[in-house]
Amino acid sequence: MNDGVDGVALAVLIALFAVVTVLGFLAARWRRAASLASLDEWGLGGRSFGTWVTWFLIGGDIYTAYTFIAVPAAMFALGSVSGFFAIPYTIILYPIIFVFMSRLWSVSHRHGYVTTADFVGGRYGSRWLSLAIALTGILATMPYIALQLVGIEAVLEVIGIGGSDNVVARDLPLFVAFAVLAAYTYSSGLRAPAIIAFVKDTLIYLVIVVAIVYLPARYGGWTHIFDAAQTKMETPNPATGRPTGSFIPNSQQYWAYATLALGSALALFMYPHSVTATLSSKSRNTIRRNATILPAYSFLLGMLALLGWVAIAAGTKPVGLDGEPNAQLVIPQLFEDSFPSWFAGVAFSAIAIGALVPAAIMSIAAANLFTRNVYREWFRPHATPAQEAKVSKLISLFVKFVALVFVLTLDKQNAINFQLLGGIWILQTFPAIVFGLYTRWFHRWALLAGWAVGMVYGTVVAYNVSSPTVDHFAGSLASIPGIAQMGYIALTAFAINIAVAVVLTVALRALDAPDGTDTTVAADYFADAGDPRVRPLPTPPTEATPSP
Repeated sequence: MNDGVDGVALAVLIALFAVVTVLGFLAARWRRAASLASLDEWGLGGRSFGTWVTWFLIGGDIYTAYTFIAVPAAMFALGSVSGFFAIPYTIILYPIIFVFMSRLWSVSHRHGYVTTADFVGGRYGSRWLSLAIALTGILATMPYIALQLVGIEAVLEVIGIGGSDNVVARDLPLFVAFAVLAAYTYSSGLRAPAIIAFVKDTLIYLVIVVAIVYLPARYGGWTHIFDAAQTKMETPNPATGRPTGSFIPNSQQYWAYATLALGSALALFMYPHSVTATLSSKSRNTIRRNATILPAYSFLLGMLALLGWVAIAAGTKPVGLDGEPNAQLVIPQLFEDSFPSWFAGVAFSAIAIGALVPAAIMSIAAANLFTRNVYREWFRPHATPAQEAKVSKLISLFVKFVALVFVLTLDKQNAINFQLLGGIWILQTFPAIVFGLYTRWFHRWALLAGWAVGMVYGTVVAYNVSSPTVDHFAGSLASIPGIAQMGYIALTAFAINIAVAVVLTVALRALDAPDGTDTTVAADYFADAGDPRVRPLPTPPTEATPSP
């Protein structure tokens, strides 16, 4: 790592950051058919985005700055089980989008739903189940936003900013990034990340294509790179006496690899920001077309993941300004070591801008959940659209402020730990949301009980995972009950969640327990743009049918 600040790289970063800032504010006028004083316009972009805008928006939403930092870092430090599972899980993901999300779009379009909690409330007639879905979404999103700021920090640290003992000097760049992000999100809503995603994805594709062509040739070719990675992964870790990581998963790791891939695929589009990006599409078929072209990002992610092994062959030393090794710095450091400063600046800009897009969408999504399913549902049932938009804008600022405080005051390992919990928590919303898109058989109280059991089980098991250096929340894998194999904690909790929901549904149906009223009909799940029955939601989804 350079001892001083890389002025050229920093100048390029500032210039490109300034460009996207201007675009963020100009986005308020882009494709606007009405005032931004409603959640439909501010929080969902008027539900007007076509195939390419949606493709860039969803891609920018899923493939975040932390993705580009963490996936190759996991490959560099621990190997394929921890890093490369991200590739098959994104491949599994797209058929899920094709099948499930088009139905969610249709029923949301028909009833004016803004969040998944809106849908759950309307489908099951339960304010409590809707509240559980909303609070889980907000809780799972907060550390995700914080990790985007961690990605920006990694770039700044490699450039040479952040080593000062003066708190203001050290964290000023993050303050500036936060202020700019907050300002243009408040001003332009979802349109800002939508238009910035074009710049972000263009830079990412440019950087990765250049890197994947140039770096292997510079560092001995792919044969040498794979040999170097295998040697490192098979070398015993002094702290554990076991291999450092996995080059190719062995038979004992199959369950871990498979459950990580499947569980992550099921969880990703339960996150509020993924749903928000999807519901901004202008038609049902827009989502399906996106599901067929989004795999281009999987190819990109596969190339990026392999850069973690390129860094091994290159002898990259990811050491922070505090003098401590930090695998999260490996990709920025690899670019700093291998490219001219100006191109390294472009790469750093791609990562930093890659943080702004998802952070904006995440804050908007969390704010929408609070506004629709907490504020309006429980405190202000007759709030006007303008009042909803105002509250959502203010909450989006608060969410980003909490994420900033989180990053500045807590150890980075804690941010990663909480993100682990985020994946466990958000998957527990899957039965209520996705099963509800197809059947009304499950009882609302059974789904709520299954959610609660899954949340508690997943949190407790994750808390008890330890390592030689971390006492709690040290990983995402634990023994699967009954089969004595290591697996993804979130998927085990999900299976228990479903089992509880099924058993209690049978029992509650047998007892003829009162069920909430479903405000949807079968045709709603196939509605498309131009459907004459489409209407904005005049009341909260469960207000028309109060339930205990």
